[in-house]
Amino acid sequence: MSDLQAARPLPNPVAGVLWMVLTGVMFVAVTAIVKHVGDEVPAAQAAFLRYVLGLVFLLPMIRPIMAARLTGRQIKMFAIRGVVHALAVILWFYAMARLPIAEVTAMNYLSPVYVSIGAALFLGEKLPPRRLIAVLLALVGAAIILRPGVKAVESGHIAMLGTAVLFAVGYLLAKRLSGEVSAAVVVGMLSITVTIGLAPFAYAVWVTPTIAQLGWLLLVAFFATAGHYTMTLAFAAAPLTVTQPVTFLQLVWAVVLGAVVFGEAVDGWVVVGGLVIMASVSFITWREAVARRHVTPVVTQTKV
Repeated sequence: MSDLQAARPLPNPVAGVLWMVLTGVMFVAVTAIVKHVGDEVPAAQAAFLRYVLGLVFLLPMIRPIMAARLTGRQIKMFAIRGVVHALAVILWFYAMARLPIAEVTAMNYLSPVYVSIGAALFLGEKLPPRRLIAVLLALVGAAIILRPGVKAVESGHIAMLGTAVLFAVGYLLAKRLSGEVSAAVVVGMLSITVTIGLAPFAYAVWVTPTIAQLGWLLLVAFFATAGHYTMTLAFAAAPLTVTQPVTFLQLVWAVVLGAVVFGEAVDGWVVVGGLVIMASVSFITWREAVARRHVTPVVTQTKV
């Protein structure tokens, strides 16, 4: 056994589940606050302020980042993740201000499906019939949620489709990096690179925020940074097949939060579509575990 293998911690499924449950709590708090702020602050600016204000929480992570001695390849991976994540959070903030929380949550579960499609198209991975059926089933779930021709497909829906694609790319990189560096380095580098990536977009739409808006976005920064940290710990502690089912609880939380706090009507079609997508994602993840190829990302409701 090599020194690197010996240094890696053994899988701890219970810890992985607990970390992912805590991650869900953090991201539910993020969802509630962003929904409360709404579109009073432009999406790009709100995302930028979330990361700028979040830099204060990175102080304990500076030393681990400096001590990590990142390679050129790792720095490049962090930079790519920062760019795609910056675009994703802009789209997510935009969608969150325009769609019910349950719809945003359900559509976010499409990320693993996009990963499977992308791996087949661009990485040369095989897409056997059973996995192809799972992908098609997930797309059916998305169609049930959107119901084109029955209800209007809004700009927020289009934004969420793009968000799921970009987050899929980001989570593939996060999973790879979590096996090479500590959670503090993964979270810290994400915050730094995304802040830089969001700056020009925020400048283009800048409006002066109020003190109250800054306070809310500071809370978003706290809960989101903490959520990314606990999520990375979950990645490192247990296989995706263990932690992924926990994320599905967030659809339940999203429906309850939207109904109780924001007075959003419970759309049965959204719940049905979300359940169809969940079934597909669960099957894809199980197939990856059987093949010992963990390429499907864990999906969380918000990744900001």
